[in-house]
Amino acid sequence: MNSELLEALTILEQEKNISKETLLEAIENSLVTACKNHFGKSDNIKVVIDPDTCEFHCYQEKTVVEEVTDQVEEISLPNARMIDGGYELGDIVQIEVQSKEFGRIATQNAKNVILQKIREEERKVILDEYSSKEKDVITGVVQRYVGRNVSINLGKADALLTENEQIRGEVFKPTERIKVYVLEVKATNKGPKILVSRTHPELVKRLFESEVTEVKEGIVEIKAISREAGSRTKIAVWSNDPDVDPVGACVGMNGARVNAIVNELRGEKIDIITWDENPAILIQNALSPAKVISVIADAEEKTAKVVVPDYQLSLAIGKEGQNARLAARLTGFKIDIKSETQAREAGDFLDYENDYEDEDYDEYYEDEYVEDGEYAEDGEYAEDSEYAEDSEYAEDGEYVEDGEYAEDDEYAEDGEYAEDDEYAEDEAYEQDGDDEE
Repeated sequence: MNSELLEALTILEQEKNISKETLLEAIENSLVTACKNHFGKSDNIKVVIDPDTCEFHCYQEKTVVEEVTDQVEEISLPNARMIDGGYELGDIVQIEVQSKEFGRIATQNAKNVILQKIREEERKVILDEYSSKEKDVITGVVQRYVGRNVSINLGKADALLTENEQIRGEVFKPTERIKVYVLEVKATNKGPKILVSRTHPELVKRLFESEVTEVKEGIVEIKAISREAGSRTKIAVWSNDPDVDPVGACVGMNGARVNAIVNELRGEKIDIITWDENPAILIQNALSPAKVISVIADAEEKTAKVVVPDYQLSLAIGKEGQNARLAARLTGFKIDIKSETQAREAGDFLDYENDYEDEDYDEYYEDEYVEDGEYAEDGEYAEDSEYAEDSEYAEDGEYVEDGEYAEDDEYAEDGEYAEDDEYAEDEAYEQDGDDEE
């Protein structure tokens, strides 16, 4: 009997992950409950269990008295001496209770106590297991739709993917395996309630941690993330190792790493940019893939004015303003984007040196405009100027032969300024580039 009980407890411990000590405690409580149902009280009941063999004994402790008034808690001296002749008045006699003497109701109640304890411990184990996975990503199997919500099996428990946490337009099929972000784990009377999400920005971050070794090891940090689930995500990354390219590490060989995440998110676009402590550079990176001419950032007000080439304005703003909106969330700045023409008309393009006080910004943008709107004294663009990537001014202000202004080039084919050119109101360059009075 005891060997069978030991075997049963061992199996329960392995399958339900419930400790043997907890199960033995449940048996002890069940015996006390059975005694209470059988005798009417259990204050004087003592249970002894050997944890190694699972051998148990149940005793009823009675006080030796001259005249018995309570059959449950007292015993007469003659009856006590029939058990052991050395008992005296006031001694405690332990009388073993045989569990087989219990009635059907007492036995059933004892069984229910054990089963209830097992269920409680099982819920507690599951709650602890999934509570440790809160704010993390887990793989689940789609079971069924419950209204507009989706029930997902996580192995030992079911999770609920509510309509608000689903990506718009995403449809699941039963038995389909998906990755979800564990939002919250609650304890309820029916067991743990697990809420998961497919729209949370942290889902993308956790996917990068699982896919990119450098992120998992802390070499590459994800500094910021902004997401419009199902459409587009921007993440800013930074490397703690100068020899590791943070963007390249996240993209992977031939885009293998980022493509694996895109496939999991069912085609959601992911822009990976380099983080920078300088807000101006960060904003410029965040507006990628659009090219930026200048950024006027106010760190205190958390606002920024950005100037982009005319032909890049729609790209910088994005479809329905998405690119600018995600960039603003990523950087924490309110961004005002204007084209070069709009900025000149508003007068914002020429005075960024006065509006932005950060020295790093001035070092980054070496090709500045002077107050009257003309080029600086040497008339040169810096070699890395983003205004027109392939064009340079020569020392004497001449345009190199292969220099083009941009796709909407304002230079005439023969090298002269167009009549309405803003750079020289009444002057024109000759074809060979020499100034003409």
